[in-house]
Amino acid sequence: METGKQLAKLGLFDAKVPRYTSYPTAPHFENNVNPDTYKEWIQSIPSGSEVSLYVHVPFCRRLCWFCACRTQGTSTLSPVASYVETLKQELLILKSILPEGVRLSRLHWGGGTPTLLDPGMMEDLAGAIFDVAPMAQDGEFSVEIDPNEIDEARLAVLAKAGMNRASIGVQDFDDDIQKTIGRIQGYDITREAVDMIRAHGVKSVNADILFGLPHQTQARITESVQKLLSLSPDRVALYGYAHVPWMAKRQQMIPSDALPTPQERLALFETARQLFLWDNYDEIGIDHFATKTDSLSVAQRNGTLRRNFQGYTDDMADVLLAVGASSIARFPQGYAQNAPATSAYTAGIREGRFTTSRGHKFTGDDLLRGRMIEALMCDFRIESDEIVERFDISRAALNEMFSKVMAQFPNMLALESNALVIPPQARPLTRMIARAFDAYDMSKAQHSAAI
Repeated sequence: METGKQLAKLGLFDAKVPRYTSYPTAPHFENNVNPDTYKEWIQSIPSGSEVSLYVHVPFCRRLCWFCACRTQGTSTLSPVASYVETLKQELLILKSILPEGVRLSRLHWGGGTPTLLDPGMMEDLAGAIFDVAPMAQDGEFSVEIDPNEIDEARLAVLAKAGMNRASIGVQDFDDDIQKTIGRIQGYDITREAVDMIRAHGVKSVNADILFGLPHQTQARITESVQKLLSLSPDRVALYGYAHVPWMAKRQQMIPSDALPTPQERLALFETARQLFLWDNYDEIGIDHFATKTDSLSVAQRNGTLRRNFQGYTDDMADVLLAVGASSIARFPQGYAQNAPATSAYTAGIREGRFTTSRGHKFTGDDLLRGRMIEALMCDFRIESDEIVERFDISRAALNEMFSKVMAQFPNMLALESNALVIPPQARPLTRMIARAFDAYDMSKAQHSAAI
């Protein structure tokens, strides 16, 4: 109870802060990164490197009201087929300038609904990707799968192409909640999808579930989590629903008065969290859980856990390439984002050019602060020795930064063995503490709730 009062006093239930899947965050991207910049960064990749590749498919059969992703609905596959052809053209442009010997350590198809593609489209797209760069020996190929949009034929193509991790969106199994958020997906169809995935030899299954949904109670989230656990996912992302109707107009369909209060959101998170821990999952960062043998758990134990646009990852590649409308690439030099609108993206690619519309060039201060924020988000601690050795900052200047942040969160942080540490009771504040290391103006963007 005392901890709850302290969290409230520090503003947890009122704050809106970034999720810090990048630093700086996307609202701070600028127009000084263009197709020429992107091309130059690609050409600077060392030959023989391992890189990651993200493929964005922004189409859905239906638009779920809760979703804030940049997607568009379609009742036919005609625009999807046209989009796949554009992706293939972008991949050809990429192939023409990519240094020799590059391999893929990670390949992820996200959306939208990548499994909206029919088997022929999937086969064509996979072939085009592997014509640019093959998978590395221990590479991971993951696909976001909608249980409502998958069948044996599509799974067979994905498995043959090398998919070895599948990601299932669950959100919540409660019928009333599903109707309210515009996402009808029963437990049975989800179980059937998971069974099909495993029958095709895909060993690793991820699942996403949300807390903070309308009409959600501790009893309801308990039932949904227990149903999810019966599917034995290898990894679970327990995300807080971000109600941002000013950004995602479709969320105006969701009644705001049915949403839990911030205090109730924290209780929902804790209820779900305890269920995962009781089922012997490892807690990964602020919102993930994984089995003891999952690669995220291994990375956490080894101190190699990282964070990127897909959330937590064990991928150590320095470069994340990205194809598709609105997709964001990351290089040691900075971020580069494709044109967000599908029409602008398609027009540019069909003219034979990249469509990079904005991004960010890293400064030394960006790299310093970005690593400290990532360390907090992944490990709940910043090791002074690592920061002083890797970046242009003195130990005295670093300690001064630590002292200022500790003063903002009295009695909630600790200095242990030359490290700034977030103790377990203060971890709900992690995103707020990370914000204290953020040098950018928070008024430029309207972020989601801190809890």
